Amino acid sequence: MKLRRQLAAAAATAAVLMLVPSAVATASPDKHPKVPADSLRALGAQQKLGIGTAVDDARLGSDRAYTDLVANQFSVVTAENAMKWESVEPARGSYDWAAADRLVSFAGQHGQQVRGHTLLWHNQLPSWLTTGVDDGTVTKGQLREILRKHVTDEVTHFRGRIWQWDVANEVFANSWDPNPLPDGLNGDDFWIRNLGEGVVADVFRWAHQADPKALLFYNDYNISGQDGTNAKFRAVHDFVAKLRAQGVPIDGVGEQGHLDTQYGFDAQRFQADLQSYGDLGLKVAVTEADVRTFVNNSTEQVPTSQPAAFAQPFEFSEMLKGCQLVDQCISFTAWGVYDGDSWIPGTFAGTGYGLLYDVDKAPKPAYYALQQDLRLGARPQKH
Repeated sequence: MKLRRQLAAAAATAAVLMLVPSAVATASPDKHPKVPADSLRALGAQQKLGIGTAVDDARLGSDRAYTDLVANQFSVVTAENAMKWESVEPARGSYDWAAADRLVSFAGQHGQQVRGHTLLWHNQLPSWLTTGVDDGTVTKGQLREILRKHVTDEVTHFRGRIWQWDVANEVFANSWDPNPLPDGLNGDDFWIRNLGEGVVADVFRWAHQADPKALLFYNDYNISGQDGTNAKFRAVHDFVAKLRAQGVPIDGVGEQGHLDTQYGFDAQRFQADLQSYGDLGLKVAVTEADVRTFVNNSTEQVPTSQPAAFAQPFEFSEMLKGCQLVDQCISFTAWGVYDGDSWIPGTFAGTGYGLLYDVDKAPKPAYYALQQDLRLGARPQKH
């Protein structure tokens, strides 16, 4: 039994104390003496659990407080935007790896692992590609070859330096999507619509050929029970099981973990669904965790109700514990460092306060909740 599983016996204590302050292997604080022993990354390392964040490359180096938080608190980094297609190939055949290379270099200097994000996604595609498909100057045959080349070129460029790749991202239908296919895929997804369902297996094969040692993930949101019906979980579960049976080189499933306090959260179902993916022989990861709530404004991001302010760290903590209690869960990543640089206010009007650090980069109750969970999970079992 892993040390992380000892968390179950102390879960009640964690709930009371959560608001009290107090690259293939995960980086060890012993090898990086500047990392505080009580940092999230150091505590996670004791459980062989990567603790990560999405990184805005533009802030690294130029913002010292931001840079120090990334270096000291996290053992895993994800490029928030720098590895997406529109960033790396803004003009057809002309690559710009500069921002992504800087992040990978930073990770190497600080003993961190890298999650590559993302190879197949319907958003943040270069305009030359989408315009070409729309006006017919890029045929479906050409589109498939363009995609193959993109996947091969990007994975090859970073070969040996990426721990996990989000190979395919958000191709399954949600309950509100109008055109779900029988197996749960979204019939209106750009790639499914143009290249068919087989494209998902193809990108995993291409990525594996380019870097056989990288872990290859399917990544999505609401796939661990957050949709209420558990329908999206079941669709993804059955689909990846089919891919595994066909010999497709898929290594894991990433549950994004974007939560909103107004909808509630079933922590038991979340953990059970992660375990179900693990029972297929897959690794699992929480890849984009944040918990938003209603706030006074997008600048200060002060929660407008006391229960919501309590629910935010509680739900963050429940997600982490769900990961800790699943042996196959190898990393837990917050989608951003601090509230002042979060995607949430610009996407969900009237909400914010979604991350571990506030707009001034000060640790929030959610930070201390995760710190407490990690301490409890690493504590030696009493006899």
